[in-house]
Amino acid sequence: MSSPERNQIIRKFYKNLFGVTSGREIVTAVAARAENRPVWTAGMFWAEEQSLQPSSARIVRTVHTALSSTARPIALGPPAPPTAGPEKPRPFYPCLSVVRGEERSPLPAGRPVLFPPGSGIDILLKYQKGETTDFELLKHQLSDPDIKDAQIINWLHEFRASVVYLTKDLEQLVSILLKLPWLRRSREVVEEYLGFLGNLVSAQTVHLRPCLRMIVSQFVPPRITVREDDVDISDSDDDDENLSENFNTCHRALQTVARYVPSTPQFLMPILVENFPFINKSERTLECYVHNLLRVTVYLPSLRLQILELIIEKLLKLDVSTPQQEIEDAEETANSSGSEEKSPEEGLFDMEEDEERRGNTIVSSSSERMAHPLAERLDILMTILFSYIKDVCHVDDKLDINKTKDLYRDLVSVFDKLILPTHASCHVQYFMFYICSFKLALAEAFLDHLWKKLHDPNNPSVIRQTAGSYIGSFLARAKFIPVVTVKACLDLLVNWLHKYIDNQDTGANAYCDVALHGPFYSTCQTVFYTLIFRHKQLLDGNLRKGLSYLQSLNFERIVMCQLNPLKICIPSVVNLFAAITRKYQLVFCYTIIERNNRQFIPVVRSGTGGDLVQTCTNPLDSFFPFDPYILKRSKKTIDPFYQFWEELSAEDLENLKKPIKRGTSEDEDDDFLKGETPQNDGEVGIAPNSL
Repeated sequence: MSSPERNQIIRKFYKNLFGVTSGREIVTAVAARAENRPVWTAGMFWAEEQSLQPSSARIVRTVHTALSSTARPIALGPPAPPTAGPEKPRPFYPCLSVVRGEERSPLPAGRPVLFPPGSGIDILLKYQKGETTDFELLKHQLSDPDIKDAQIINWLHEFRASVVYLTKDLEQLVSILLKLPWLRRSREVVEEYLGFLGNLVSAQTVHLRPCLRMIVSQFVPPRITVREDDVDISDSDDDDENLSENFNTCHRALQTVARYVPSTPQFLMPILVENFPFINKSERTLECYVHNLLRVTVYLPSLRLQILELIIEKLLKLDVSTPQQEIEDAEETANSSGSEEKSPEEGLFDMEEDEERRGNTIVSSSSERMAHPLAERLDILMTILFSYIKDVCHVDDKLDINKTKDLYRDLVSVFDKLILPTHASCHVQYFMFYICSFKLALAEAFLDHLWKKLHDPNNPSVIRQTAGSYIGSFLARAKFIPVVTVKACLDLLVNWLHKYIDNQDTGANAYCDVALHGPFYSTCQTVFYTLIFRHKQLLDGNLRKGLSYLQSLNFERIVMCQLNPLKICIPSVVNLFAAITRKYQLVFCYTIIERNNRQFIPVVRSGTGGDLVQTCTNPLDSFFPFDPYILKRSKKTIDPFYQFWEELSAEDLENLKKPIKRGTSEDEDDDFLKGETPQNDGEVGIAPNSL
């Protein structure tokens, strides 16, 4: 049939159907009346892929060329290549089922609907009539692990042309198609499969979730079975050289689906949560999955906050499951026994610049591995998170302030929801420390955010106390915070303390009770801790001016008040604060410390069997969230911005040796808080896990 004859038949058909003849009128009529719209959608998407101007006439011509030259209801893409041999005449099939949204519509008498023998449509129509023989053979062929690339391409081409028939009743067949090993096939198979996915989800959105599950399942290395001692062991294939390329293809597939179905993000997020690997899976499995989750945020930014929440929630579980003391014990044991593994660990993603790189693989020495298995996983994932923060905030190695602000808002939201209510996390909270190091304005905004949490009486007491701990630890440990900011924060905190004393010191509650005055004691400890770390900088340059500033803070009134903060704060903090304030004659604390020791009465409770057991009843139990970071790889990101503890002078150490002190402090390693809280006759004190 010649082209003019074909066009004449098409126009005559639509004239009988809609009463229109021009290309634009045909498109308008189809778009207005059709219950099922894949004809118009197909033309639009195919025109876009071919970089064609999607005009009405061109779309109509493209779609109907496919309709009239094949025996398929519609081909969403370019026409199939011609087959070898003499061309056989094919009957014209105008695809009423697509135009009207019906499964099959009768054509005028004398023009029967014909399908090529053995085609996908023929098999599906037979199955609908109850003839299942060919359908079962089709499923068997598609399930064959030895299926050839050419067979996959042919069947995918058939099903791309018949997606209108792949309804929910055929979800078993769709499930088999989604299990095809398409990722590790030729480029032709990959491209055909991506086209099939686009057609399927645009015509049959009922299959959207299975398609998304299939794509997300490829976010981790494939499972392989290794036989050891007659036992089959399933493990991830970490040596797959095409892993990175396969991940790229998966993200292309996900982008294709999201382009055709705008509601993809709301269906995708539950699947991402459901497929997150268990924390005991291999390091490589967790690494790949987290990396791919973060890649999703690049082209689906509406999911970034939820994905960051998911990742940080999992990191928190790892963090609280690996106390710092356990990590240090494991490292000490590994170093003493010399049992560290000597084989290099292969990573996949962006880590540190000074590591040897081979393509997308990171080769790290055995000395960089953590001896504790969960700490090793946490170290790898924290490195990925830090790299992501850096990549998002920097464009061409320059800070993009707008992108940084957007990411900061998301991270603060995650911090409030997950980090702030979590006690005794050691490492995960450093994502806030790291992003604040990019610009002073971010650090000041973070301090202001914590200050609002601290002094707001509507917040739970435990949240207010934790916010105070974060302020003190951040001011003490962040190198990038200048002295002027430290002074501004001290002024704010100390003024609040004096106002609190004004309101409470003469009232009925003017006595030492951490349950009543928890935020007050937390703020006192924050001020003491900050002074210990920053007193040299506060006094540097002009000693007279610096001393005048410290005297203006009136520490004596805070220490001598009826609420007695020295009795509640951590003994090691109290000891060093007392030594420093005595040296500079700001306040003499040792008399109060000695009196607190004499007045202390241990609190007991009934134990099992009625025995009396001594207990610590101090609910403040504060901690310093930015204590030294000990994960080896990710530590390299934090160290340049981190203020380590400097050893005290001989005079300060001499002061600490006085017998009236409440506890001892060790200057081992970098931290004056290193070691355990001393036990002084059942004394109640604040004992963070980092002491």
